[in-house]
Amino acid sequence: MTKHLILFRHGKSDWHAGSGRDRDRPVATRGITAAKTMGKLLAAAGKVPDLAITSAAVRARTTLELAAEAGGWACPQEVTDDLYEASVEQVLEVIHRVPDHHGSLMLVGHQPTWSDAVTYFMGGGAVHMPTAVMVCLEFEVTSWAQVEYGRGTLLWLLPPRLFV
Repeated sequence: MTKHLILFRHGKSDWHAGSGRDRDRPVATRGITAAKTMGKLLAAAGKVPDLAITSAAVRARTTLELAAEAGGWACPQEVTDDLYEASVEQVLEVIHRVPDHHGSLMLVGHQPTWSDAVTYFMGGGAVHMPTAVMVCLEFEVTSWAQVEYGRGTLLWLLPPRLFV
């Protein structure tokens, strides 16, 4: 049996808007377009996750909301502070808490955590993670608790600039 993990980096943020707090930065126009495009793409490919969990940062929450709405996703969505300014270990803790009946999981979050997480799950290498990129990793496991270092295989990496 396999589990699929999609890491979705938030859309391009607007550095000149919001309250001045990093977590309150909104998504910029370019990020809105990219999030919607990626949401439609995922739906068209039949790869909508069973569950999506997003960082509590405004730009991450908005990215997920826009993608899900544009793609017509019906998956449950959760918001957590555990993915904001997270370490790979914190990401792993979020994954390990996912109920095993979910075969696919999307996490929406931030750099540099996402590139570090991909490297960790693949057991090495490096990936470039521009805003609104989606990366899918496959794990030959029966439980999310079995997701660990080096157990992931990179299936695809989709930057929005290929489609926008």
